[in-house]
Amino acid sequence: MTIKDTPEEWEIRSSETPFRGAKTSVRTDEVVMPDGSVARRDYQVHPGSVAVLALDDDDRVLLIKQYRHPVRHKLWEIPAGLLDVPGENPLHAAQRELYEEAHVKAEDWRVLTDVYTTPGGCDESVRVFLARGLSEAEGARFAAEHEETDLQYARVPVDELVRGVLAGELHNNCLVVGVLSLVAARGGAGLDALRPAEAPWPARPFEA
Repeated sequence: MTIKDTPEEWEIRSSETPFRGAKTSVRTDEVVMPDGSVARRDYQVHPGSVAVLALDDDDRVLLIKQYRHPVRHKLWEIPAGLLDVPGENPLHAAQRELYEEAHVKAEDWRVLTDVYTTPGGCDESVRVFLARGLSEAEGARFAAEHEETDLQYARVPVDELVRGVLAGELHNNCLVVGVLSLVAARGGAGLDALRPAEAPWPARPFEA
């Protein structure tokens, strides 16, 4: 038996958008259930995101600590950001985020994993990239604003991050998924066997 997620779309009797924000919105669908009943489903509509697990030559991961108001925490995270333009190439977006948030560039890019962050209440999909061959980027640093004016930076060994994840000390989903996927890939076919950076992403189609 092959364990694999499959696309499927149930009948929608009606749909409305009661809230529209700057980046996301809330949609209400009346969905026909398998028994013929109709159920209301409210969920956040999200443009999608990319995240970058940037691994240096000393086996350390580049982290950023940032205040996240909804959870009232400062979280250690990997660089990440929204797909601002519909159909945007996710690799280009990831390269932009690594530059803007850390002023770093990378020579080797691969796909670590693709995840739906909260599929019961949001359609956000995130592609997590592995970036290697790190160096400082050229040009001016990106002008920070809002929460980004209070960022902290660190490069942390992979083993220490795994310990922190399993101890319940690190909570950012992209960091947790990225680090554990990295360890799993190393224990399997190896990092060079990961999908190429331009691999298809059905959840957020793009032009290579």
